Amino acid sequence: MRFVLPPARRPRNPLMRLLSLVLGLAVIGVLLVFGVVVLGVLVVGGGLLLAWRQWKLSRAGATPAAGSVTRDPNVLEGEFVVLNGRHVPH
Repeated sequence: MRFVLPPARRPRNPLMRLLSLVLGLAVIGVLLVFGVVVLGVLVVGGGLLLAWRQWKLSRAGATPAAGSVTRDPNVLEGEFVVLNGRHVPH
């Protein structure tokens, strides 16, 4: 089963053609401006969020926490699981 739209009828009057062209360009322009505004809001919001997070991290790193231990930067820390040859995880 195919979905077929009826053919679009173009107006024969030249003024109506011009009006439909101008209306179509206006709709495209409004959508373009709306997209640029949304992009600007996202860029500015992302920049502010990034700056705020960096500011929080710099404030947290400036004062050492009570009871903190200085660690060797050459030591890699993490959680490790010892695997033996008999049991292989899926």
